Amino acid sequence: MSNRALRGRRLAAVAAVGFLAAGIAACGSSGSSSSGSASGTSSSSGSSATLVMESSPETTMTQNFNPWSTTAPIYGMGADGLIYEPLIQFNLAAPGPTEGKGWYPWLATSYTWGDSGKSITFAIRQGVKWNDGQAFTPADVVYTYNLMKSDPKVNIYGLQISSVSASGNNVTVTFPSAQYANLENIAGLAIVPKHIWSTAGEASAYTDASPVGTGPYVLSNYTSQGFTLVPNKYYWQPVPVKKVYFPAYTTNTAATNALFSGQIVWTGNFIQGLKQNFVDKNPAQHIGWENPGATNVLIPNMTTWPTNQLAVRQAISAAIDRTAIGNQGEDGQEGPISSASGLTTPIFTPWSGSGSQATENLTADPATAASILTKAGYKKDSAGFYALNGKEVSLKIEDPAAYTDYAQDDQIIVSELKAAGINATPNLTSTPAIWTSDLANGNFQLTMHWGNGGITPYNMYDNWLDHTLVQGANTAGDFGRLNSPQVQTYLSTIAADQPGSAQQVTDFQPLLKYVAANLPVIPTVFSAQWFEANSAHFTGWPTQSNPYQTGQPSGSNNGPGTGTDEYVILHLKPVS
Repeated sequence: MSNRALRGRRLAAVAAVGFLAAGIAACGSSGSSSSGSASGTSSSSGSSATLVMESSPETTMTQNFNPWSTTAPIYGMGADGLIYEPLIQFNLAAPGPTEGKGWYPWLATSYTWGDSGKSITFAIRQGVKWNDGQAFTPADVVYTYNLMKSDPKVNIYGLQISSVSASGNNVTVTFPSAQYANLENIAGLAIVPKHIWSTAGEASAYTDASPVGTGPYVLSNYTSQGFTLVPNKYYWQPVPVKKVYFPAYTTNTAATNALFSGQIVWTGNFIQGLKQNFVDKNPAQHIGWENPGATNVLIPNMTTWPTNQLAVRQAISAAIDRTAIGNQGEDGQEGPISSASGLTTPIFTPWSGSGSQATENLTADPATAASILTKAGYKKDSAGFYALNGKEVSLKIEDPAAYTDYAQDDQIIVSELKAAGINATPNLTSTPAIWTSDLANGNFQLTMHWGNGGITPYNMYDNWLDHTLVQGANTAGDFGRLNSPQVQTYLSTIAADQPGSAQQVTDFQPLLKYVAANLPVIPTVFSAQWFEANSAHFTGWPTQSNPYQTGQPSGSNNGPGTGTDEYVILHLKPVS
């Protein structure tokens, strides 16, 4: 019953005086970007066209395709998901519990739950080969899941595996408790070859320079400026796109200009002014789609004062202007969330039930914030800020300076909190890595963070609230350190329900009411699944009318090293 935080970043591009000044932004379930000059372009046409994918900003790049090395630059670039594959692919643009709506069979042709959700059996696809020509077998699947069971450093999902076994073409994984709602984490795992990894030493430390996967692509060449993937001649499906290039950008301005000038084909970033500066310039070919896959929240540290005080969290929620955050900080691309429970609409509306959706204000309400604090015994000090027993409500909002949308959001929130009598200041870290480390170690007071997408809302709430994810520097969720046995029971109960069932909707209601009443996370705006593309050389992209996938190019949706990019790229067709 666990889920990792999806790694991703976003690029914010601002038009100014004839050129584009850009900065990186925080992400929902997506990858993002930097800048430099791409040596590969999409200027050719037809089947020879190169698909240029732009992704996370990297000043230096290491040739490491380890699908569990979440700090490796390539991990966030989406390339791992074109080399390593999962048993099941998931579609977070159209959640649902049935094949074709929510999930697609992949290295497994089907799955069956057993023992009331405590076991799952996968029918392993036959005739698949690793890109070195060796046969892919159920033994590789067993090896991968046993690796998760034995090594917590690569088990970044926190899968609680009791046993793994094979019988013919079937592989069965068992768990100590029901795991129905945890299908994405279980079946979205990147499967690795036993004949390579069993002799590679410690899996988490393995530098996977020449990756051997079952995916559609193999590494062709690698330089510090970028790397190229070409089709795997042993792949079990047709591969219509014959070359994929991942440029390494070192400044954000050049990356944005490269997208706008057609040098980049596919990216997944927050880009300020996207509609007017990109989509409207060529609406027939320029694609910009932000599917509302989850919810952005302010995460309060539940172990330190003053954010561990309910009245303070309630006052923060009342004081912030969600409409301004969406329109100004997020350029109108992420709309405000009115549900105090944080449930994202419309994508998760079927789970809303009745009576659980207490609402929050969409504009700033400093009077209500002040009333909440006053009733709780807080009084203004000589500086004009609320204090309790002489202890001032002073807090810092921490986010990376590079995530420019979150940095703008934080400035808006700081201004609104001060207007409500709360002494808030922004605390922008110099790098995303420092911020990530601070969250993992609980070294923060308040932070803006995206929510995890999923085929049900379970992944989002589990990642926000599941205290079993707190593992020191390896913490993958529950960054606010909520430690509620009641919430753990709610999550366990939901995990035991069949996804999409009426019972699961019913069992979600106490959890939604708990979040609305206690605000262990404070909802702000929805969390987009960023997707921008240029269809001049490739067609077949997902759209709002055909949401077969979200379109975001990072490989971080479904599992470490696997993601939506593979499913999309196999559906593209070069323009003749």
